Amino acid sequence: MAKRLAGKIAVVTGASSGIGEATALALAAEGAKVVLIARRADRLEQLAKKISDAGGEALNVVADVSDIAQCQKAINEALEKCGAVDILVNNAGVMFLGPVADANVEDWKKMFDVNVLGLMCCTRYVLPGMKERKRGHIINISSVSGKQVTARSSAYSATKFAVGAFSDGLRQEVHKDKIRVTVIEPGAVATELTDHITHAATKDAVRSWVDQMTPLQSEDIAAAIIYAVTQGEHVNVNEILIRPTEQA
Repeated sequence: MAKRLAGKIAVVTGASSGIGEATALALAAEGAKVVLIARRADRLEQLAKKISDAGGEALNVVADVSDIAQCQKAINEALEKCGAVDILVNNAGVMFLGPVADANVEDWKKMFDVNVLGLMCCTRYVLPGMKERKRGHIINISSVSGKQVTARSSAYSATKFAVGAFSDGLRQEVHKDKIRVTVIEPGAVATELTDHITHAATKDAVRSWVDQMTPLQSEDIAAAIIYAVTQGEHVNVNEILIRPTEQA
């Protein structure tokens, strides 16, 4: 069977674990050369080896997308070494849940720097080439929390609502350049994301809630991304909201 993304260059941020890792593997399996961006060099090396051992191609770029200079340097390295970016998966993200009254304001800043500004900056730096070539696909990973808010998710939801707003504005801006924009909004996924929560009572409550269901796996989200990026170029899957069956 022909690989549907043969010849494509895909960039995945937050590629060192979870949804990013699963997405990188899935893109490579479909024939894309994958640029892996994350902070943990050892994890990236392991992932690149896994991709290479399976017959794929990967390029490691160690960077923290919350730092604008590192973000720009990482995308420029991808462009210099690969010549173009066809698919950008803005996956890097952190989740600090908890009540506003007890919040660490630095956690809020970190969430906005990674979840919003990092995503926006990566998009900014790949976009000129996509516009010039009149093709490209930007995948932004949001969350069910970008559609509905709970008492413990006010700040996190604020970042994910921002992702939705940015994505739709971007889509309207670039659709005439034949660039597609897709927002993926997962519900509960079994990843390291809950490890980020610094408010102990909230962390315990979230883990107990997830334990009551069969959560999504990272591979489920990767499959949704592959669905979106393998549609005909005249098809823009704007949004995929995906929950575990047992999540209300």
